[in-house]
Amino acid sequence: VQLQASGGGLVQPDGSLRLSCAASGFTFYDYGIGWFRQAPGKEREGVSYISRRGSVTYYADFVKGRFTISRDNAKNTVYLQMNSLKPEDTAVYYCAAVGKIPYASRWPEYKYDYWGQGTQVTVSS
Repeated sequence: VQLQASGGGLVQPDGSLRLSCAASGFTFYDYGIGWFRQAPGKEREGVSYISRRGSVTYYADFVKGRFTISRDNAKNTVYLQMNSLKPEDTAVYYCAAVGKIPYASRWPEYKYDYWGQGTQVTVSS
């Protein structure tokens, strides 16, 4: 089982990045995918979630209107398009997979089954 997050890097404020999360070793379309992030000295926080078929998405308030999550089940990949990036978005971003959950709106609270290794996003001028 593997989740490979990629696409991070250094970007200037108001810039954009697209993160990818490539999955292998499990039945990808049976799992919802969450993106989380952790900045130095801070707790990990949920950023966005997409349901197994991609019909339901959620965003943390601090990224609404700026980030867009999507998935391509044919490619076993989830994407996080990040626009209008701010310095406070600087963090390591992780993707994680969770099986069927009863209340998708509570997506950050569940125990995720698989985690990727993280990709660093740095927003700085």
